[in-house]
Amino acid sequence: MERWIEQGRIEIDGRVATLGDRIYPDQRLKVDGRRLDLERKEEVRCLLYHKPVGEVCSRKDPEGRRTVFDSLPALNNGRWIVIGRLDYTTSGLLLFTTDGELANGLMHPSSEIDREYLVRVMGEVDDAMLDRLRQGVLLDDGPARFTDIQEGGGDGINRWFYVVLMEGRNREVRRLWESQGLTVSRLKRVRFGEVFIPSKLKKGQWMELPEKDVEVLYQMAKLPAKPVVPLTAREQEKQERLTKKSGRRIQRPGKGGKPWRVRKK
Repeated sequence: MERWIEQGRIEIDGRVATLGDRIYPDQRLKVDGRRLDLERKEEVRCLLYHKPVGEVCSRKDPEGRRTVFDSLPALNNGRWIVIGRLDYTTSGLLLFTTDGELANGLMHPSSEIDREYLVRVMGEVDDAMLDRLRQGVLLDDGPARFTDIQEGGGDGINRWFYVVLMEGRNREVRRLWESQGLTVSRLKRVRFGEVFIPSKLKKGQWMELPEKDVEVLYQMAKLPAKPVVPLTAREQEKQERLTKKSGRRIQRPGKGGKPWRVRKK
């Protein structure tokens, strides 16, 4: 660039540029007589990852355990930022983005984004326990509750439930059940706000979110959307296979305002 300036090839607002000149977005810049657009259009990428049990959500683990970042595609520019966390023994939906502002917006309490988990508990569960978990119990770090609990099947001492939280404190789902003398034997996050984990996405696999889904993330974070790095034809075909309907449907909230549910047909 300095050689081009010395050669008089660069113009700013119709005058030949000199070394040390500053450029501002509202100025007209030309190189060899051709106008350049100074507006930088930041393109973002967002991924949905199916985390398996046995991975940590940090970039490096002092114990040498595998991290969720080990499975993600390499980036030419920027870095992957994880949106929220899941502990070592929890599986399910994790979101990643290259936009730090989006990540912060989705994790901020003011966004009021609910998280839904499929949980298997061991022990006798009665209606009084479920009522207490809905109304709220006092944990070590303050009061907590499930905003919704739905039966998910099972019998005897092993029963499945869908539970919804409006926050993401450390091990909160497990600690809520443990406050009732129950043990969580399996835990999987199946939804983050309006984003569900596709049933065809296997553990350890990731999928790139298309522009329409990324726009939903920005709406959830109450931010203006940014352009998305376009998918190649091959990538688009792969995403369509992963998101194609496969025996599950989304039931939207009814008049009572209950959270979105995933039900088998």
